[in-house]
Amino acid sequence: MENTWPPVTGRERPRDGERQCAVIAPFCLLALLLPPLSLGAPMSTAESVNQAYNLALDMQMQTSTLLQTYVQDKGRPFSNPGYSSPTLSLETLPSTDMPFEIWHGLEDEVRLSLTQEAFWSFSQHFRIAMVDQHILHRGDSIVEDQLWEARLKAKGLAGNLAAIMTSLGLPSPAANTPLGPVPLGDSAYRKKCRGYVIIRDYSFWTDRAVTFLVLTPIQWMCDS
Repeated sequence: MENTWPPVTGRERPRDGERQCAVIAPFCLLALLLPPLSLGAPMSTAESVNQAYNLALDMQMQTSTLLQTYVQDKGRPFSNPGYSSPTLSLETLPSTDMPFEIWHGLEDEVRLSLTQEAFWSFSQHFRIAMVDQHILHRGDSIVEDQLWEARLKAKGLAGNLAAIMTSLGLPSPAANTPLGPVPLGDSAYRKKCRGYVIIRDYSFWTDRAVTFLVLTPIQWMCDS
């Protein structure tokens, strides 16, 4: 039986009561997500790679805070020192099982495509996590706002990587690929588990993206 997810009503921006804490932040976020203003030529591949790297680095720094806030907000067992549950997983999330050697043995274009697909997927999963938080906390949760920001950045990075693929002449990724049913059940505890797994695996992929982009082949940095 498929899960149906309600719309994120009013969650495409932070709550009104917290606007005084987020007056400047949206402009900083837009500076990362939007390409720089240009008076003529479009952004080069080198500029696109640099923008994607800066955004991925910002996401990497944010992720540890997001995970820490989440586990403290959810309480035990998530907040227990050293908590880890490697057996928890979501089939719909990008895989974290590929060994290091295999990942680095892939063609650069393949890794670029997989990374782009991963962050598009995370942008959709974060929307589900936001719905779960809204239900669990009746719309009163700082985690929900942090998930909103993470979702926006994941979507932005997916867009940046898609632009790099286009500039390199690689096949363009499918736009707005829908996400199928996401398992783990609908109890309060399982909703908490779902959010934990999404954030945990997102952390893995942000680390992977930063490492990948900082070691980008030099030919990518040259316009073809």
